[in-house]
Amino acid sequence: MNPLRISTRRLLAAVAVLGLGPVLAVPAAALAAPLDAAGAAGGQPPTTQLLAKAPPDECFAGIGQPYPAGPPCETGQAKVNQAYLWGMTRAGRTLFFGTGANVNCLTSGRTLENTVPTQNADWVCEYGESQIAKRNPQLPVKLGDHRIPRLYTYDTKSNQLTEKTELVKAASPDDATRLQNTVGIRAAGNFGGVALLGGPALGESINLFAFDTDTGAYLGSHNFTSYGNIRHFTVADGALYAGVGVGNNGGNRGHVLRWMGSKTDPFNFAQVATLPAQAADLTVHEGRIFVTTWPGSDNEFSGGEAAPAPVPASIASVWMSPKLSDGAPGLTPDDDAAWQQVWNVASYEPDAVVARSYGLGGLASYGGYLYWGTMHVPMKATSLHLSIYPPVDEAGITATAQNTQRAVSIYRGKGFGSSKQKVDLLYGSTELPAFDPEANGGVGAWTTKSTNYTPKYGPAGFGNPYNNYTWKMAVAGGKLYVGTMDWSYLAKEFGQQTAAQLGLSPQMGDVLAKAPAVAAAPAGARATAEIPEAVYGGDLYAFPSTKKAATTISDTGVGNYLNYGVRNMVVDGSTIYLGMANPMNLRTDPNDDVPEGGWELIKLKAGC
Repeated sequence: MNPLRISTRRLLAAVAVLGLGPVLAVPAAALAAPLDAAGAAGGQPPTTQLLAKAPPDECFAGIGQPYPAGPPCETGQAKVNQAYLWGMTRAGRTLFFGTGANVNCLTSGRTLENTVPTQNADWVCEYGESQIAKRNPQLPVKLGDHRIPRLYTYDTKSNQLTEKTELVKAASPDDATRLQNTVGIRAAGNFGGVALLGGPALGESINLFAFDTDTGAYLGSHNFTSYGNIRHFTVADGALYAGVGVGNNGGNRGHVLRWMGSKTDPFNFAQVATLPAQAADLTVHEGRIFVTTWPGSDNEFSGGEAAPAPVPASIASVWMSPKLSDGAPGLTPDDDAAWQQVWNVASYEPDAVVARSYGLGGLASYGGYLYWGTMHVPMKATSLHLSIYPPVDEAGITATAQNTQRAVSIYRGKGFGSSKQKVDLLYGSTELPAFDPEANGGVGAWTTKSTNYTPKYGPAGFGNPYNNYTWKMAVAGGKLYVGTMDWSYLAKEFGQQTAAQLGLSPQMGDVLAKAPAVAAAPAGARATAEIPEAVYGGDLYAFPSTKKAATTISDTGVGNYLNYGVRNMVVDGSTIYLGMANPMNLRTDPNDDVPEGGWELIKLKAGC
């Protein structure tokens, strides 16, 4: 999810220790399985087929211990580092995709500052105790669980999976170094016979890798020092566009880039937008490009600071481009400063600090509306609030934990930039807690304030308080699909880790873990609220039309409850290829009663 900063001097020292051997993912021979019949809106339910899955790629013998040979592992246990199918694109019959390793460890370290090694039955994060970190003492502990990402193609007609990782590493020393220094393949897109896959590098830059979509040949790589993050591509009116961020983790500002390249010049881009925050996702709607953003670095406060009253431009927002048909075909550098912010999260979220923890994620054009949703890094709003307004006792900590929880809210709008602009809240809250720091003689107090919206269909998170990311939206077979991340399976461990990081008691770790469930429960049921174990796993929903509520396709990880999110969706007619996120790196035993960890590629055939 987040790249980790490392200086150029340290980066060069780290090159030799970050690469591991090749990974061979094995296609799964799984039969098509039906999903929840409700997802078909009265017709035949969708079916799914597991096409490929990350296999074990390392042996683990304990935190801080040398990694035994294998797999197969004669000692220790098998471990699967490759957690996310992170970036994916389809060119004809071929899917091009790449992975990210141990992303939950990287995110926990980077965003929540949790860098104490931890191990449980599901996953391990070694941080500074990993063998990679030990071989390079200058490496920041947040990078200890980094592993080289993997690159693949999948032929959807022949069902053939082909790994491209070694092809890249063998091309040249520069190509091998760039791949070793890439946090993960976070973004993918294709146009004009070229597929581009890439992601943030270990320094404040991004790496892109290019392939010929006609032959599968590798075309080379490039390091872009002007940008620090990249998340998504989209094709609009005969051109390919990408959203990027500048600076560490893309936190300084954002840009939209237009690809001007070719097979012989695959890394030629023109900058067509400058935004105050990094671009998250982007899509085409009514002849314009719309972009969601992730909060900029000015939304990060140090302890004891008061949250600024004005809403900064870098708060998570929806931005709209000029008309693609105006002037020259498509967007050009002349459009760089002509984008318009048409919505931001402060119009919904009444608490100024919590608002600055929001991100915006997936968006899609459907039935004349633009749809989008929010993203909430687990415990980020709580940790940020505790650092700015430290409570005086554990009761105050409990109140902060419970009042800063937010599940995804889903919106749609039309008429953007005009007097007829209208935004509807589809799933969310009419009221939310907000902190008044002046109450109680300056001690502060939580009050309930209006969000200025009334949800059309239901509560936040589609009714699941642990649905924290609107990760991707896609239109297929006449329906709008929404994939989420559900962090309920992680909650107990994340609660304890966050409590330890903040110097709180283990009892407060339980409070943090259950806070979303407590916050969502009716007042009389809060004392008995529990994490909803029955619905572990990321969720997939579908809006059958603009006039109906979403139906549940799967609320348990699309066949594997360890899949905590639907990270990618690539459409081919009424078929959707799902890229799943699953960081349970110690769940590798096929003989136990628990499913396996690691990324999955799933084919979903929509019902009728």
